[in-house]
Amino acid sequence: MPRLSEVIAALDALWPPERAEGWDAVGTVCGDPEAEIDRVLFAVDPVAEIADEARELGAQLIVTHHPLYLRGTTTVAADTFKGRVVHTLIKHDIALHVAHTNADTADPGVSDALAAALDLRVTGPLVPDATDPHGRRGLGRVCELDHPETLAAFAARAAARLPATAQGIRLAGDPEALVRTVAVSGGSGDSLFDAVRAAGVDAFLTADLRHHPASEAVQHSPLGLVDAAHWATEWPWCEQAAAQLDALSDRHGWGLRVHVSKQVTDPWTTHHSSGAPN
Repeated sequence: MPRLSEVIAALDALWPPERAEGWDAVGTVCGDPEAEIDRVLFAVDPVAEIADEARELGAQLIVTHHPLYLRGTTTVAADTFKGRVVHTLIKHDIALHVAHTNADTADPGVSDALAAALDLRVTGPLVPDATDPHGRRGLGRVCELDHPETLAAFAARAAARLPATAQGIRLAGDPEALVRTVAVSGGSGDSLFDAVRAAGVDAFLTADLRHHPASEAVQHSPLGLVDAAHWATEWPWCEQAAAQLDALSDRHGWGLRVHVSKQVTDPWTTHHSSGAPN
């Protein structure tokens, strides 16, 4: 069995921590570098349910997309919910490793996984990484559909192929407008509207779209907006990342057993509506 330090070195080669944004908190949160690893669990959120799932699986390593402590802390006391996660991990010899914005811009990255889940053909990054001579890394992806379809049909495609959440899929724009090209960005994407408009796409699929940016976007152009739950747009990365680690395990002869959590850790649990407004 490989040591944790060997597995982490392989993960850092996939998602180099130096490519994370300066405000981000990526890398190994806890774990003994000399500990042996034979089972790994991938998930979006480092929450108590995921720590418990890892314990029940007998996993020695959790890899999450979201950081546990993004803004730092002065305590890991067990009477705080994040502190309880740390206590569970250490008590059961489970390491935690985070790949966040360094996985967003990777090749392949979070938005490649999102595009693949929707069966879209990626043509390039939405916001290219200037340090990539091959022009493949960057934030978001610009994609093409194999055949044009209406905006409503594309939203239905997203609803059918992304994990189900209480939010579902929200749509802004003319439902009958034809969609041939799409920009996608896993996670919060309303800071990317300038890049989306510059790309000249017909629709933009992302998460966490706020009222004012979305309102301004639809007033500015006929761009269709498809807004999914944050967790749902990033969960496909877990399967992509698990497959990458599986391939590395086979190459090195590690024999790792790699799992993807199917627990829905989206914070929204129910949705109520009286129907569309008049």
